[in-house]
Parts: sequence; structure tokens; C-alpha cells
Amino acid sequence: MISDTKVIAIIPARGGSKGVPEKNIKLLCGKPLIVWSIEKALKSKFIDRVVVSTDDDEIAAISLQAGASVPFRRPAELASDAAPTMAAIDHALEFFRATRGEEFDYVVLLEPTSPLRDDDDIDRMLQKLHDNADDFDSIISVGEVAEHPSIVKRLVGDSLAPFCPELQRTTRRQDNEAAYFPYAVGYIAKTSSLAAERTFYGKRSTHYRIKRYQNYEIDDLYDFLAVASVMRHEWKVE
Repeated sequence: MISDTKVIAIIPARGGSKGVPEKNIKLLCGKPLIVWSIEKALKSKFIDRVVVSTDDDEIAAISLQAGASVPFRRPAELASDAAPTMAAIDHALEFFRATRGEEFDYVVLLEPTSPLRDDDDIDRMLQKLHDNADDFDSIISVGEVAEHPSIVKRLVGDSLAPFCPELQRTTRRQDNEAAYFPYAVGYIAKTSSLAAERTFYGKRSTHYRIKRYQNYEIDDLYDFLAVASVMRHEWKVE
């Protein structure tokens, strides 16, 4: 709880994964991938509920052992490749509303595929959003990208063309205006805003800048190997 508001963290974890088989429970530096996110959420002094939304019994068992709440199984129709994350969030919020009479003021979305969180990232994001609640409804973690949009290309037949031709191409990378990508260290929004706008990227979104080492998301085996190396370097884990 932050001030008089209630906070739920939702960690979505489907059983199926094409890029990395059983990705959410694959061992990463000695722990199942999802456990890294659960442990960071449990360290928060503001989060009231840490909930894993899954359709998979093995993910559920590992999550429970790590200290998360797994009070339901996500229906199969909400766990397909095509199912949007908002549907899983709606399902979780409705479960608590209908079965326990609980409402939450803030939703924290923590994707297991972005495990490189500092211990205080979640609370710093919540604090910034709450302190600026009159001006903003959501906050997104972003990291500065090295691959600037002005040099990204598209393939046109056998030719190369600028992906963003409207952007000026400079000769030195340092001369480009900084560009940022929403690496999923955290997405946080007021529950009321999510209900109205159906996205964390609402009209009144602010940002939280992460460190360079956190600019990774695990979508395939190479990402997995890269994150493991970063963890060993930054956190001195085995």
C-alpha cells in the first residue's frame, strides 16, 4: 500500500512458449525465470498482492513455492498466443472483485521476460506515479537505445531504404536525439485508467529511466544467454 491506495502486481506467465520452450520456468542463473520477477515484487514495500496469472500447473507450483499468490488458473482462451495481456489483467482484477470484494488502485505489470530489475525499481516507479497522480495515470520503464531510428532500414525488394525517412541522418551517433524503448522492467497504471483506456500507454503517461544493463527482454535463446551473462557480471550470481 502506498498512502491509502492498494496495489496489485500481476505476473503473466503462459505455459506455452515457442522462442524458448518452457521459458518461464527455465533455469536462469540457478532460478526459474519467473522467480526473479516474483522475488523483486515481494521486496516491494508498496505492493499488497503479488499474483501470478497462469494456465500451467508447473508454473503455478513454482510460483507458490517462491511466495507468490496463484489463486486461479487463467482460462485457455486467455492464454493463447493471440490473447492480449489486458485480458489477463481484467481476469485477475475481476477474480479479486468477485470472490474477495477487493479493489486495487494501481496495477503493476511485471513480465517474467524482463528479470533485470534493481531491488528498488518498482517502488521508485510507484512513488513517482503516486506523487504525480494529478498529472499522470501510468508510468513506463524506458531505456535509451543504441540503434537509433534514423539509421534503421527497411527492405524494398533488393534495395535498402530508411525505415523513418523523415528523420535526419547524422554522421555521428552522438549527434542524434536520444531515443528510448519501453523495456519491461515495469508497467504501472491506475486501475481506473486501464479500465477507461485499455492500455498502459494512456494519454497521460510518464517515464522511468532504467540503466543500460537492463535493456534486455528474453524472446529467444540468445536473449536468454545474454541476460544470464549480464546477471553474472552485474549481480555476481552463478
